[in-house]
Amino acid sequence: MLEYVALGLLVFVALTLFYGIIAVHDIPYEIAVHRNHPQQDAIHVAGWISLFTLHALWPFLWIWATLYREDRGWGFINKQKADSKALKNLQKRVELLEKQPIVTPKDD
Repeated sequence: MLEYVALGLLVFVALTLFYGIIAVHDIPYEIAVHRNHPQQDAIHVAGWISLFTLHALWPFLWIWATLYREDRGWGFINKQKADSKALKNLQKRVELLEKQPIVTPKDD
């Protein structure tokens, strides 16, 4: 009787570990789904590949999934675009100043 309990316990532990490993490998995909990541399917596939490579890719998947946020995108500022907007604003201001007539003070 005790042998059957031990065998049942071994099967239970093996199944729990198996499920735990599969659940852990899916964490980056769940993060990507939560953040509405545009490449969430690729992260899911890479997670399965990482499962077969003993989770060698898993830390990189975590980083990939957390880099994107829906409210700010990838979080990188396009410096050239920001500079061009500032330059256009300055050009508009100069054009407005050039259109204004030059007023010189009169000496009485």
